[in-house]
Amino acid sequence: MELTLTAKVQLYPTPEQATLLQQTLEAYRQGCNWVSDRVFTTHGLQQAALHTNTYRPLRTQFGLRSQMAQSVIKTVIARYKSVLAHGHPWTRVQFTKPALDLVWNRDYSLKADGFSLNTLAGRVSVPFARQGMERYFDGNWQFGTAHLVYRHGRWFLHAPMTQEVSDTALADLHQVVGLDFGINFLITAYDSQGQTTFVSGRRVKSRRAHFKLLRRDLQRRQTPSARRRLKRLGQRENRWMTDVNHQVSKALVVRYGAQTLFVVEDLTGIRTATERVRRRDRYTQVSWAFYQLRQMIEYKAALHQGRTVAVDPRYTSQTCPKCGHVARGNRDKHMHHFQCQQCQYQSNDDRIGAMNLHRLGIEYRVTGATTAGPWS
Repeated sequence: MELTLTAKVQLYPTPEQATLLQQTLEAYRQGCNWVSDRVFTTHGLQQAALHTNTYRPLRTQFGLRSQMAQSVIKTVIARYKSVLAHGHPWTRVQFTKPALDLVWNRDYSLKADGFSLNTLAGRVSVPFARQGMERYFDGNWQFGTAHLVYRHGRWFLHAPMTQEVSDTALADLHQVVGLDFGINFLITAYDSQGQTTFVSGRRVKSRRAHFKLLRRDLQRRQTPSARRRLKRLGQRENRWMTDVNHQVSKALVVRYGAQTLFVVEDLTGIRTATERVRRRDRYTQVSWAFYQLRQMIEYKAALHQGRTVAVDPRYTSQTCPKCGHVARGNRDKHMHHFQCQQCQYQSNDDRIGAMNLHRLGIEYRVTGATTAGPWS
């Protein structure tokens, strides 16, 4: 399988280099808006025709180099196709933030003294933060088209890197860990040794409550400055959420080591299909980036010769892991308590979910498939 990661690399250009990069980003942005105007007018997304009509003006009017002009055309086409794919009508796409797409070995490359970046005036070699990046320079990773951005007074290169990773055979997986995602506990893990690990969500809930109050206050003001602050607040919360997910996923993979099978719930569409959440509770219940957390666990496990499987979540919190009895009444959702009506086994309901996921993981490790629903 191909594993693709995107590294967010901070760059440290000199003042002269920073000025040149800013000029390049602004010219690229203006070129994108110019091409976008023509696409909006003609509704033409054929790359060949668009290249014929816009390539030469992009070179002469905006001073873009050859590869940059072609990247502008591809960027605009991709943005419009994305808008149409999401079911939106034809809308004029505006590029408001300076940014630059760089093609590997044409617009940027990696040198001994830094990243060599293409600008309006030619190549410049820009130093970067090397900490944590050394493992990607062993020749096994292939770089893709990067995104150069300038945010909050700092320069970043978002560089995608791809490596071919072989799937670990099921027979070589030494441990199975069931992972139950939740609110009170972000993750409840149950392993092959019968040990349970709880990742508390208390601090996360507190911080999110703080964000919610700030957002409500800004929404009430209905002023331009409040809307700008609201947007910055959302970006800050997303960065924080991503950082928490990175820390949690890394800690799990490091804790359980190599050749571990992680079993998670396939929550695709589960909330709209089975749960009714009151409007006042929606932010708390459904807005955490659980899918992002699952993706992080998947790729970090793959880097450690492990695997991740998503299984049907039905009945995982209603099934007794000891006797297999299934009943809605086994679980007190509000008290976060589980007590089997048949054998009286009781425990935390999140732990019960993790135990049942662990059982499904063992089944998958043996047969290569899982059985949906209660025990047979």
